[in-house]
Amino acid sequence: MSDVIVASLVYLTPMLLVWGVYSRRRGRRQARAIIVLREAEQTGMTEPASLHPVVDPALCVGCGSCVAACPEGEVLGLINGKATLIQPASCIGHGACQTACPRDALTLVLGTERRGVQIPAVGPDFQTNVQGLFVAGELGGMGLIRNAIEQGRQAMDSIAALPRAGHDRDIDVLIVGAGPAGIAASLRARELGLRAITVDQESLGGTVAHYPRGKIVMTAPVDLPMYGKVQLRETTKEALLELWTDVVGRIGIEVRCQQRVTAVERHPDGFVVQTEDGRYESPAVLLAIGRRGTPRKLGVPGEEHEKVVYRLVDPEQYRGRRVLVVGGGDSALEAAIALSEEPDTEVALCYRSDAFSRAKVKNRKRLSNAAEQGKLQVFLSSTPREIKPDSVLLETPNGEKLLANDTMIVCAGGILPTAFLKSVGVEVETHHGRV
Repeated sequence: MSDVIVASLVYLTPMLLVWGVYSRRRGRRQARAIIVLREAEQTGMTEPASLHPVVDPALCVGCGSCVAACPEGEVLGLINGKATLIQPASCIGHGACQTACPRDALTLVLGTERRGVQIPAVGPDFQTNVQGLFVAGELGGMGLIRNAIEQGRQAMDSIAALPRAGHDRDIDVLIVGAGPAGIAASLRARELGLRAITVDQESLGGTVAHYPRGKIVMTAPVDLPMYGKVQLRETTKEALLELWTDVVGRIGIEVRCQQRVTAVERHPDGFVVQTEDGRYESPAVLLAIGRRGTPRKLGVPGEEHEKVVYRLVDPEQYRGRRVLVVGGGDSALEAAIALSEEPDTEVALCYRSDAFSRAKVKNRKRLSNAAEQGKLQVFLSSTPREIKPDSVLLETPNGEKLLANDTMIVCAGGILPTAFLKSVGVEVETHHGRV
């Protein structure tokens, strides 16, 4: 009997030691996850900016695969044996968590109970309720470059399956938007033998073309039709635009820039699309445009001054000036940080809320460090009341403050193209994060 006990102890002791180490590590990770979640709640960082996961606790087994798969760090954590979104504001909708889950316990959704997100209603084939009109990319809620590329490709596959595609027409499909989704769709159209023309109201690259010089762009390796594998994970705006230029030039797809669409009319045999420079007839249209639309203005006296702009492209052009950035998202924080690194530049950032709930953690940390070093001023719970030629009047928690100013950069997002979509007849849905 003693031999049996000894033998059992020989096998059980290592197992108990391993289990003890595992339990302690799991306990420390849970304690860390709870701290991160509480910090997010205390600072008001509880609203995801875009696509994000919802966890089904009945399916989640607490394996932690989703936690490890997230490329953004501490976005998910394990609490009480279940995956939990502990830093919602840091989620960028990468989707790696959903792919990694062995139990399909995560579903990617848009919006939350508190903050709805409006997107056009589309079917599994990316077709809207208007037959022949398709949507892909950022407009449909897929802001991540990899996802937008995949949607553009899939949408073109659906367009190729339409009965009218390939008939005797000048073009088979008009693609509106030359960002990642539009470029991928253009490539796929060429690969499928479809005659496509791509138009963009500004320049090649879509939203990325408007990023500040040197901005780091996060993406993932993707396969571009007819071009091949693109091994990008973290790159600069300039490098990504060079890639798009090389793709367009090498494959020879037709992209017409500086052509803003003014009207889309449905006809019995297709669409008539009017731009500022031309008119196109096509049996199918793919909208691969962004969600920003027209820049959102503040609506305050003096906003008509030439010193007020709505986008930062090159921080160097404001060197030695007194600049006020307005906004609380990543674009505003990144603009303020980039400007603060220019010599002899006085930078201030004002935001109407008391916390930067829409910005990534790394941007909030960089901003905090710059403020601590005296490189810029931050005014929270503050809004511009009047813009003057050489100053801006701010309403702050401590009363009005007159801030000397040469340039004002408003990063308040854009007005969604909802009115345009409805004018075409596209149904728009509001998503509240429900599965």
